[in-house]
Amino acid sequence: MKRDVEEHIMPKMVITHAVSDVDKWLGFKAERAEAIEGLGGSNVVDHVERDGSNQIAVTADVSDVDGMMAALGSPPPDVADAMERHGVQPPLVAYVEA
Repeated sequence: MKRDVEEHIMPKMVITHAVSDVDKWLGFKAERAEAIEGLGGSNVVDHVERDGSNQIAVTADVSDVDGMMAALGSPPPDVADAMERHGVQPPLVAYVEA
């Protein structure tokens, strides 16, 4: 079967960092997903370490990797405020699907 429309696949991005309190961070799940979606992400999923540490990961499909990287390096004021409320601790490390 021939496809008439070219399929566009967005790369998955994984962002890791520490948080001050994992339970508090998890409480902001919907707000975090909305903020990431506003930066061009979709299918946002939160991950926590099984050992109970404060290290977390967030995965998302990203339509504009360069734009997301720029936003992570210098977040818009509303995103920076949300990160502070959520207890995000720099540095943020980003991995992009190859």
